[in-house]
Amino acid sequence: MISVAEIQDYLVNLAPPDLAESWDNVGLLTGDPTWKVDQVLTCLTLTPDVAAEAISAGVNLIISHHPILFRPVQQITSASVEGKMLLDLIQAKVSVYCPHTSYDSADRGINWQLANLLGLEEIGVLRPVSAQGEQAVGPDRGAGRFGTLPAEFTLAQLNQLIKQALKITALQFVGEPDFRIRRLGIACGAAAEFLDDAHRHGCQALLTGEARFHACLEARALGMGLILPGHYATERPAIEQMAQLLYQQFPTLKIWASQNETDPLKWDCQDDSI
Repeated sequence: MISVAEIQDYLVNLAPPDLAESWDNVGLLTGDPTWKVDQVLTCLTLTPDVAAEAISAGVNLIISHHPILFRPVQQITSASVEGKMLLDLIQAKVSVYCPHTSYDSADRGINWQLANLLGLEEIGVLRPVSAQGEQAVGPDRGAGRFGTLPAEFTLAQLNQLIKQALKITALQFVGEPDFRIRRLGIACGAAAEFLDDAHRHGCQALLTGEARFHACLEARALGMGLILPGHYATERPAIEQMAQLLYQQFPTLKIWASQNETDPLKWDCQDDSI
């Protein structure tokens, strides 16, 4: 049987940990590398519903994009929701690996996948980084992506393209609908701090999942569009893609993206005037 360590090695190559942000917590966060695996579940965030799905199905390894242990903890007990979930997973011998920002920034990671999905050309890195240790430095290493759209779009047209690509019905945005865009920056999740990087690379707009109010004001002050389809919408498709990549590498395993996971945010698109 395949071990946790073998899958971990694959994930390290897919999303090198040295690409992770300094504040992040990536890698194998619970479990034992020697444990055997025959079922794998991927998810964006490990919640009690997702953990119950995994345990009920007999999953041995969960790959959760967002870390389960993000900040230092002093207690792991059943008194807290997270503590009880962790105890349940450990008791069921379920290991948990979290790639997070290393997968965001990987060569074929989330931001590249979004850029490719939208048909961007001449894709570059918004915030390049140097490799650590003996690993070679490459021009495509770093956080965020930017590129040229196949044609010039108005902001309204680009919003429609993004909604279709991400299979959503609504999004938020900053800017005038007729504002014209040819170069787009991309930073999945909650990454409006890449506005300055996108502006420096000549982007007319930045696509990210969510942003604080003051970041929206900053975008307006820079004369840039800011497109916000939601944190979940920008990252969940790549989690489904990860399940497919893992199955291609380990075809003897049963691997799927969580069926219980949903976006906690709902959009009220109903027109009450009708």
